[in-house]
Amino acid sequence: MTTHSPNIRAERPAIRQLDDAAINRIAAGEVVERPASAVKELVENAIDAGARRIAIDIADGGKTLIRVSDDGCGMSPEDLPLALSRHATSKIDGTDLLSIHTFGFRGEALPSLGAVGRLILQSRAEGGEAAELTVAGGIATGPKPCARSTGTTVTLRDLFYATPARLKFLRTDRAESQAVGEVVRRLAMAEPSVGFTLRDVSGGGEGRVTFRADPVTGDLFDALRGRLSQVMGREFTDNAIAVDAERDGIRLTGLAGLPTYSRGSAVAQHLFVNGRPVKDRMLLGALRGAYQDFLSRDRHPAVALFVDCDPRAVDVNVHPAKSEVRFRDSGTVRGLVVSGLRHALAEAGHRASTTVAGAALGAMRPEPSGPPRVYQMDRPSPAARAASHVAQAPGFAEMEPAWSGRVVEPEPEPAEPAQEAPAALPLGAARGQVHENYIIAQTEDGLVIVDQHAAHERLVYEKLKAQMAERGVPAQALLIPEIVELSEGDAALILSVAEDLSRMGLGVEPFGGGAVAVRETPAILGEVNAEALLRDVLDELADGGTATLVQEKLEAILSRVACHGSIRSGRRMRAEEMNALLREMEAVPHSGQCNHGRPTYVELKLTDIERLFGRT
Repeated sequence: MTTHSPNIRAERPAIRQLDDAAINRIAAGEVVERPASAVKELVENAIDAGARRIAIDIADGGKTLIRVSDDGCGMSPEDLPLALSRHATSKIDGTDLLSIHTFGFRGEALPSLGAVGRLILQSRAEGGEAAELTVAGGIATGPKPCARSTGTTVTLRDLFYATPARLKFLRTDRAESQAVGEVVRRLAMAEPSVGFTLRDVSGGGEGRVTFRADPVTGDLFDALRGRLSQVMGREFTDNAIAVDAERDGIRLTGLAGLPTYSRGSAVAQHLFVNGRPVKDRMLLGALRGAYQDFLSRDRHPAVALFVDCDPRAVDVNVHPAKSEVRFRDSGTVRGLVVSGLRHALAEAGHRASTTVAGAALGAMRPEPSGPPRVYQMDRPSPAARAASHVAQAPGFAEMEPAWSGRVVEPEPEPAEPAQEAPAALPLGAARGQVHENYIIAQTEDGLVIVDQHAAHERLVYEKLKAQMAERGVPAQALLIPEIVELSEGDAALILSVAEDLSRMGLGVEPFGGGAVAVRETPAILGEVNAEALLRDVLDELADGGTATLVQEKLEAILSRVACHGSIRSGRRMRAEEMNALLREMEAVPHSGQCNHGRPTYVELKLTDIERLFGRT
């Protein structure tokens, strides 16, 4: 039975040239996907024109109105018709498509917008006359004189009125407004010296300002930190570290959030290449690799990173939206991102984000009820407070011979070494242990609560990594090998990485069938349950599959090993053990968070504690 195919016609199809209107509408389908795409193209044009202040007005999510005004170099009346022609641009001359220093270079934005909406272009060059050009459905009228100062204003009304089918694919006004705001914020991060104002004028009138970022001056990091405070919030900049690394002519700068300042999604990850906001898979993968030692798989870092390189080393002419790039040497860029971020995180030491303390205080702060109470007490002076701390915290209660309510002058004991003052110690001096899991330490201006298991887990992990990198992890042979029964698939999986496991001090050999023999364990862990350790390693291997790199697998296994061999919750520690743990945390990088990104300690300032008790 022969069926008719709609693609087979009896007559030969003729080849014809499409008219300009159809060509512009097709181009608009690639360049202008939604109102946010139109805003991106217009704002990038304003930045390329040297604007110092850019105002964006939208109505109904940008569906009915998009207006972008700038104070850039402007255009002459003779340039306006040419600006609305396809592939007409002042950004490049066409001789070198590899050396691109501007946002735009295709010359497609304005004619594409004019083909699908009603466009009004007003501009004035320095010392020239202002002119206005109108385009509706691809048909231009003008130019004619108008009144405005130096710069350009582009007004786009009724987006997609010429292609109404595209309107059905747009989301709600609120969703489109959020997309526009995200585009403006990303461009504002890339240009700290330019002022941005986004206003929603739905319903007429002056509207309301939804985003504002004033120009920031200063050196590279001062300007960047100021702009990121305006865009991402002061909380991010307070909990981020500066990144500045260079390799083979490629430079990486920006701010990276501490691991304890992580997010549940990747919405706070902003990447830029030569000032252009991009969403590059390779860069995102490098970012995950840099943080994989510090965050669990369901947490994402918050970063704003800028990669600057020779324009010839990166191809931005990959996609019409210019959101994807291709590096000539992607391996070097990936290595720079991973090593630069890890080096910056190591320099942060034991630092943890301030949001941890804020969350703890928020959990303890009672709900306000009625007017605040007024206590008849004054806040003591710093000298009196310091003396009170010394008198009230002489040491551990279990170390005292007896307790009495009677105040007695202590007799001097010159034989015992003097206890180090908390003021000289970042994490303070240990004062006690509660619930056999949390260490309480006193600092100069507050107290620190340490999770002993999480803290020791990070310390053991860093020690295992250092040993493996230098000489491999020392192993101790078991007097009687421990036989572990596994399925044949699990046994094969374990034995496939036996050589890698031996570098970490875990010696595994086949024992017939699905059984394996554990002959060596890492010496740093002491006495361990070899079967439980092996099953933890097996779970990590099965979860990682074959998608991760070998080194990432080894470090993930080391993380499991460290978790298995660290101080367990419920163990009672002596005073010297607690202080030794605090001192080691101060000396070891990344000790502010465990291997899964959770904080290892919470620091509460004395002023915050006094505020809880109404002493301020």
